Amino acid sequence: MEVAGSRSEARGRRRIQLARKALELSADCADAYVVLAEESHAPDAARALYEQGVAAGERALGPDVFAQEAGRFWGIVGTRPYMRARLGLAQSLEDLDRRDEAIEHYRELIRLDQGDHQGVRYLLLTALLLAARDEEASTLIEQFGDEPTALWRYGRALAVFRREGDSRAARERLRTALRTNRHVPRFLTDEADWPGPEPTAYAPGSREEAVICDSDLGEAWRATPEAIRWLRAQAPARRSGKRRRR
Repeated sequence: MEVAGSRSEARGRRRIQLARKALELSADCADAYVVLAEESHAPDAARALYEQGVAAGERALGPDVFAQEAGRFWGIVGTRPYMRARLGLAQSLEDLDRRDEAIEHYRELIRLDQGDHQGVRYLLLTALLLAARDEEASTLIEQFGDEPTALWRYGRALAVFRREGDSRAARERLRTALRTNRHVPRFLTDEADWPGPEPTAYAPGSREEAVICDSDLGEAWRATPEAIRWLRAQAPARRSGKRRRR
């Protein structure tokens, strides 16, 4: 069961009212718990609500669905409230510095939906790098291959550098990342700032994509000894002088 209006026109108080009404009709409405968690301003309260959403989704689906449909969950519309609740739980655990627990939820989400329609692999890659679980990060990268996003390619370059240092393979991965988005190094090295809130959408190769990449991967890059120095040495120098107006 999904909460009517929860993902469209309903906002704020009305959204909460709809979620509570849905739970009056069915305690197994996972999406209602997701809505309440999203509207909560207390991290631990949000985590508890997401946990209730996961439990509600498990009850609604039943054990047979988990046994028979693992690997293709997202293709079954009825599983999606559960998947949203479990992803929210994983992210809330990260917010509470419970990263190892979050990683296990991310892994399970990918196991259930091998096509990864929620983009969990990006969150998992970042979490593994931050947890210094480099072998697992490399395994995840090989599982999904060479994706054309800046986040994936800069994450892959970092993973190889952490494993091998300034190797030929690391430089090749970084060159591929630079071709994908040339703006990322300036944000990772704190040479550029983004005015205003983090973008919610981006075009490939844009500054907006670079900002999101820095937001997700910056901590892992800056926590890796010599990684920022290496990035500065390998990235092409920014041209000086004024740009001509178009």
